[in-house]
Amino acid sequence: MTEADNILVPRDLYKKQYSPEFAGRWDELIDWQRRADAESNFFQDILKAHGVEKVLDIACGTGFHAVTLKADGFDVTAADGAPNMLVQARENARRFGIDDLRLVEAEWTRLGESFGGERFDAVICLGNAFTHLFDESDRIRALNEVYQLVNEDGIAIIDQRNYDAMLDKGFSSKHQSYYLGENVEVRPEELSDDLVTMRYEYEDGEVHFLTICPIRQDYVTNLLLDTGFRSVKRYGDFAEDYDLYEPDFVIQVATK
Repeated sequence: MTEADNILVPRDLYKKQYSPEFAGRWDELIDWQRRADAESNFFQDILKAHGVEKVLDIACGTGFHAVTLKADGFDVTAADGAPNMLVQARENARRFGIDDLRLVEAEWTRLGESFGGERFDAVICLGNAFTHLFDESDRIRALNEVYQLVNEDGIAIIDQRNYDAMLDKGFSSKHQSYYLGENVEVRPEELSDDLVTMRYEYEDGEVHFLTICPIRQDYVTNLLLDTGFRSVKRYGDFAEDYDLYEPDFVIQVATK
C-alpha cells in the first residue's frame, strides 16, 4: 500500500492553498446553520458520552466546531497549521460573542512542541484535515503526538471523505452532511490512488483548489490501533450502521 508515499507534495502546500481569499470564503462552503442542523449535536453527544470536558481541535479551520463546542460549555483549544484559517476562526468566535477562545498555530507533527505536557480529554481532527498529510511517516508521527496529548480513557476523533467510494466507484456527493453551501460546486479536478485535487468553484466564478491524499477507512483505523488506541468506532455521515460506499464522510472515534 503506497498511500502516496512516493508523491512529492510539499508538506506545507495546504498553507498556500488556504489563501486569505479561500479562507475568507470557506464558511460559504460549510454554511454553519445547515451544518449544525445536519450534525444534530453528534459530536457534542459523543464527547459527553465519554465524559469529555477539555477538547483540543488540531485542525480548527474557520472554527465551526471549536466555536460551537465552546458555546456548548466545553473547554476548547483551537489549533491549525494554516494562519489564514486562524484569522477567520478568531473573527467567527467574536461574531458569536466568544472572546476567550484559545487559538494556537500548530503543526500536526509537532503538537508536543506547542502544548508541552498539557493533556486533553479529547483531541479532534475534523473537516478532512488529516488527509493533508501525504507521507505515512508524518501520519504516524501526528497520531503519536495526538496519543500523547490524550488523557487515559480519553478519545481522538478523525474524519475524512469516503475515499473508498471515490476511488472505487467515482466521485459523488449527497450534499447533506458536511459541505452544505449552495453557491459552491465541489468536484475532483484530479483523482488517482495517490492524490486528489478538489476544485471549489463559487457562483461568481472564483475557483480554489485543495490537494489531499485519498486514504482509506481501514487504513486509518489500523493506524489508530497501531498507535496504541484500544478501540476504534466508525460512523458514516453520523450513522453507526452504514455500508462501506454509502456515506460522503466517515468519522472514526478512537479510545485510549
